[in-house]
Amino acid sequence: MKKNKAKNIIIPPSKGVRGMLKVILIVTGLLLTSCSTKTFDTSEELMQYIQQPENEYVYTKTVNGVDFSILYKPTDLLVDQELIDDAEASRVDSLRSKYGKYLYFILSMSKNNQELLSNVAGNKQQFGAMVNQLAFGMEQKVHLYTPKKDTIAMADYIYPRMYGMSGSTTMLLVYPREEDIKNEEYLNITIEDLGFYTGEVKFKIPTGIINNELKINF
Repeated sequence: MKKNKAKNIIIPPSKGVRGMLKVILIVTGLLLTSCSTKTFDTSEELMQYIQQPENEYVYTKTVNGVDFSILYKPTDLLVDQELIDDAEASRVDSLRSKYGKYLYFILSMSKNNQELLSNVAGNKQQFGAMVNQLAFGMEQKVHLYTPKKDTIAMADYIYPRMYGMSGSTTMLLVYPREEDIKNEEYLNITIEDLGFYTGEVKFKIPTGIINNELKINF
């Protein structure tokens, strides 16, 4: 008796299967595109982009008349500040490595469209205490932590005194870029009450903006 030899039969996909494959390919393409790094020709273009609330880099709240704003500052903005001219483009990689070790947030606070100090100028004791707090003690007032309550210690902060010449109290907060951060969905930043009866003010920052750093075409 002869045995029938098995034949390799190719079955063409049905219309439904072909449609499903097409959808998968489209979705995959969109995901790859969304995860790709955005680049900008100038720092001005990048800054304009991150100042738009819909892009999730800046967050604002008003509590008891005090306006709070927190802005995540991408690494390349720090790099751009240190480059003197186009001839220094060869330093870009080393500067990215230098500044890329940290996370940078710009915290702004104001009341009545003025700096916080301008609102306590008539009280010498309160004014002196706030000057000391803003200049030397903000690491005790501002906290960054994960959803698991793991605290990320502040590495440094820069508070430039504007002596009433600005409409807000603004400072740069610096935190180490810890490896575990990229696995979190978001980070929390809280600002304790600075004497204006606001209570603790909390912001939720998505880690997607940190993991997919915006770039400048240097």
